[in-house]
Amino acid sequence: MKRVLVFSRTTGFRHDSIPAGVRTIRQLRDDVEATEDPDAFTRNNLARFAAVVFLNTNGRVLTDAARSALEAYVRGGGGFLGVHSAAATEYGWPFYGELVGAWFDKHPEVQPATVTVVDPDHPATAHLPVSWPRVDEWYDFRSYPDARILLRIDESTYDGGGMGADHPLAWCHERLGGRVFYTALGHTIEAYAEQAFRDHLAHALRWVTGGAV
Repeated sequence: MKRVLVFSRTTGFRHDSIPAGVRTIRQLRDDVEATEDPDAFTRNNLARFAAVVFLNTNGRVLTDAARSALEAYVRGGGGFLGVHSAAATEYGWPFYGELVGAWFDKHPEVQPATVTVVDPDHPATAHLPVSWPRVDEWYDFRSYPDARILLRIDESTYDGGGMGADHPLAWCHERLGGRVFYTALGHTIEAYAEQAFRDHLAHALRWVTGGAV
């Protein structure tokens, strides 16, 4: 049975929630390997995995060879889940921009806000209330993703939003070969103890590894 690879290397800002995130994914699935070694990204090694998770990665985290291996993996049908600052990773690599959907631009301070479920038909959002109040670090993005939008944030419920009424927070697509899911949630340590967020991650992982739509 193929496993899940969790990658959390950083060369820029490092989230203190990374250990909690790794523990959570291990609790959600019993087939997880975690690494911060870019040399794990070879075609032969990635063939062992049903999905790769970029968990709060940040900055340039892959070698040129690792980039090629990841691109081949996704184009060959491999799953990808990006969590929070996965969108602040590998700036300047066009394929990664297409993969994650949009790069991080800026954020205000961590604060409460209300997340709106746009698409309740996806398994990663089906369990959520239509209006979901929570605390996180709310990202603005440099562009709007070409993807199926699942969650938005209501900018009227917090200070510092810069994308307007249609401000996406989570999305998915299958444009590049494999199933790809990105969620901007997951900045704080506390987030990984929230059952609703844990279920969001669990169902996203199930979907990118080939579970039902």
